[in-house]
Amino acid sequence: MTRVIVIDDQALVREGIRTLLQVAGIDVVAEAADGREGLAAIAAHPVDVVLMDLRMPRFDGIWALEELQAQSSPVPVLVLTTFDDDELVLQALRAGARGYLLKDVTVDRLAHAVRTLEVGGTLISPSITEGLLRAVRSEAAPSPEAAAPLQALTERETDVLRMLAEGYSTREIAGLLHLAEGTVKNHISMVLQKLGARDRTSAVLRALREGILG
Repeated sequence: MTRVIVIDDQALVREGIRTLLQVAGIDVVAEAADGREGLAAIAAHPVDVVLMDLRMPRFDGIWALEELQAQSSPVPVLVLTTFDDDELVLQALRAGARGYLLKDVTVDRLAHAVRTLEVGGTLISPSITEGLLRAVRSEAAPSPEAAAPLQALTERETDVLRMLAEGYSTREIAGLLHLAEGTVKNHISMVLQKLGARDRTSAVLRALREGILG
């Protein structure tokens, strides 16, 4: 069973998320009320995905993301929040979040997002993609990835990149494109290499900045 930790300062919200995820067959192994408690919970429990709010008193979600990034933690973080501020979304992704959903999401969508991150995918709520695109393109200073020369993607690599941006896992992309998973992984590796990106999220962000995804 997929194991998650829920980090949110509202006890009622944590209880609601736990109940909904249990119905979907996902086990909430621990809860935390802020970022510092969340880091302690992550250290104490084997976990597949972390669900975390951003706006919390004392130690917020951005602080926790930056701490996990500094620790080179492999645990993927799915931001689950009520805030769709463009700059906040970008800040969270830059700090290492692998997914970003708003709290009005359906149970099925939330469970899908958790399982997408569990297998190495990324997922951004479609409702905030346009705002994210504006924020990425308006950045004053380019990221280290943006400084690298941009190599042209093949049509198939662009298809794979677009599906990554839409939150599909490697297995789902393979099924939809009628390819072997190994072939999809090779395409993803080439996309990362050509875009000078360290991971899938960085690749999607640069693709948005360069207008590769339209």
